[in-house]
Amino acid sequence: MAETKKAKNYHFHPEWEEDYFFVFSNSKPVCLICNATVAIPKKGNLERHFMTVHKSYAKDFPAKSAVRTEKVNNLRRQLAAKQAVFTRPVNKSKTATIASYRVSRVLAKHKKCFKDGEVFKEAFVEAADALFADFKNKKEIMSAIQETQLSRNTITRRCETMSEDIELQLRNDIESCLCFSLQFDESTDAVDVAQLCVFIRMVFHNMTAKEEILTILPLKGHTRGSDVFDTFMEFVSKLHLPLFKLTSITTDGAPSMVGHTAGFVALCKQSESFPDFLNYHCIIHQQGLCGKILNMKDVMDIAIKIACSFRARSLQRRLFRAQLEEAGADHTDLLLHTDVRWLSRGKFLERFLELLPEIKEFLKHTTTHAAAYTQLEDGQWLADLAFLTDVTNKINDLNLELQGKGKHIANMISSVNTFKTKLRLLVRRLQQCDVRNFPHLEAELRRQGKDSMELARYEQQIQNILLEFERRFTDFASIEPVAQFLCFPFGENVDVDCIAPKVATLFSLDSSAVENEILTLQNDIEMKCRATPGITGEFWNLLLDIQTSDNAH
Repeated sequence: MAETKKAKNYHFHPEWEEDYFFVFSNSKPVCLICNATVAIPKKGNLERHFMTVHKSYAKDFPAKSAVRTEKVNNLRRQLAAKQAVFTRPVNKSKTATIASYRVSRVLAKHKKCFKDGEVFKEAFVEAADALFADFKNKKEIMSAIQETQLSRNTITRRCETMSEDIELQLRNDIESCLCFSLQFDESTDAVDVAQLCVFIRMVFHNMTAKEEILTILPLKGHTRGSDVFDTFMEFVSKLHLPLFKLTSITTDGAPSMVGHTAGFVALCKQSESFPDFLNYHCIIHQQGLCGKILNMKDVMDIAIKIACSFRARSLQRRLFRAQLEEAGADHTDLLLHTDVRWLSRGKFLERFLELLPEIKEFLKHTTTHAAAYTQLEDGQWLADLAFLTDVTNKINDLNLELQGKGKHIANMISSVNTFKTKLRLLVRRLQQCDVRNFPHLEAELRRQGKDSMELARYEQQIQNILLEFERRFTDFASIEPVAQFLCFPFGENVDVDCIAPKVATLFSLDSSAVENEILTLQNDIEMKCRATPGITGEFWNLLLDIQTSDNAH
């Protein structure tokens, strides 16, 4: 049988534009003079068309002349203008769609109603009419705004499309990541439905990390460990989550989560679907529980009772607001406190203490309340209030420092250790009757005309907080040497005999093999020269690049 003849490929040459008045557009040669197209870009085909149909152009515009070059440029611009008649509406529609997506994202980001898109469009038109009044292309701008689709149904479709795209990106990240950890937090919403929030932190081959919310699973019945486990496994089966990449689980420390036999973590460890993983109690949640060790219920009860009495009655609240406005206070209302929001106690006490003079003045005009709150004139109670406000603010500062994306275990352990050191300093200062670290307490003592007072009770409160921090953070204290080693393995204080067993125990590895790996790394002259203290991610990324290069060679 005869061999199949291969199809020959032809290429358009740029010099043919001036030679034969042709350009290459949409995969075909197009004549600049009559806009005719030629099927195959062969020199003979272009030359035949030019010499047959446009022979006069060869005489009127001599080859290699400036006149011919100018003519080709003019014809090229004319062709582009003709083609733009068809492409401009497509580009305009594309930009309008992009604008619609961006507006939809803003509305969803700020939790606005989808029908507000039409309000946004109306406001945009009104603003554009004034902003672009002197612009020559005002009609085009206004037309582009009017064509932007921002109806409720359109915004809904846009948000659904973006949601599907985000879900697809998350699926791709989970598939491509090297390993991941999960965090579970269960809380009840406004309609008494328990919601299980699942967060995921993924680490990729280039040593970068990404944190995202994985899902929110409703628990409409019981919230026992078995219920949480069954609900989560149903989600795992639906998403095809690769559990073999799981390295650790963090929970809020509730009994249903950390129970030894029927807790969620215990059920996960019993299941064959899960690999060996580490489990922790959320460090931020533990910090919040440590703050509750303060034994000053009498102060909080009176302050909350007064705030609720003002906020619960419309008349009382209006009169108190009017008094604050008349006095020129910085704030016009009291805040409320709820245990679910950890930071609310500090903000509530700060506002209450700041408005205390106005509160006393307001209660004097209310005879039924004045006799009930004699503590507001008690010097000891006022000092306790100032002390509680100072300590709560310090705990809130630590809470805010622990929050945020991009935090790793070394950062959090450092923050907690720093706070414990500050607590020890506070204890020493209180033993010396020095209250410089308690600005509200110092101001209250100055107001009462006291240089100092019995501070042993406050010293004991700080001691209790410190002991609670020491008790609760034992699991993180045990891995602190490992975190220190990971930050900079070439430090002078790195003891291989101490680090290797802890790493081996933590990750179920052979201790002697870990020792060999650490010694090999510490004696690598190239890595030691290129490593920088404090830049953890870049160092391990550099080590990964070197290993990849060695494997390639």
